[in-house]
Amino acid sequence: MSLDHAILDVTVPPIVTDVERGRIRQFAIAIGEENPIYRDRDAAVAAGHPDVLAPPTFLFGLELENSNVFADLAAHGVDLGNVLHGEQRFRYFADVHAGDRVTFESAYVDAYSKASGALDFLVRRSTVTRDGTVVAELESVSVIKNPGGKK
Repeated sequence: MSLDHAILDVTVPPIVTDVERGRIRQFAIAIGEENPIYRDRDAAVAAGHPDVLAPPTFLFGLELENSNVFADLAAHGVDLGNVLHGEQRFRYFADVHAGDRVTFESAYVDAYSKASGALDFLVRRSTVTRDGTVVAELESVSVIKNPGGKK
């Protein structure tokens, strides 16, 4: 079954979440980031930051942890076992640090097929703000293997 394009009409509620120092540290360890500004407050402050700096891909993970992306896909006929991460893009306008409260405003903005319908693609775009100021724009593409499509 192909992706139900009605997912483009889904209203995604904003996600408001606090950026926690321990969570940044765990993420930095998980991705193998050894720069102490991502792990140690004193090192971050010595480098001119107000607190531990969030690594570049941290916001993508933070949003995914707090969103309903998988529930949205399942509600629109997607077998989650057929979902692959296709790509992601980031545009940064300001650093994000531990202690910040950020808001994610997201929408599914495009859905299309390739390979004679064997693959569906879903594009999700998010704007991340802190105190009303845009700090980043994120875009992710999910690839959905469609067993009903031609190969």
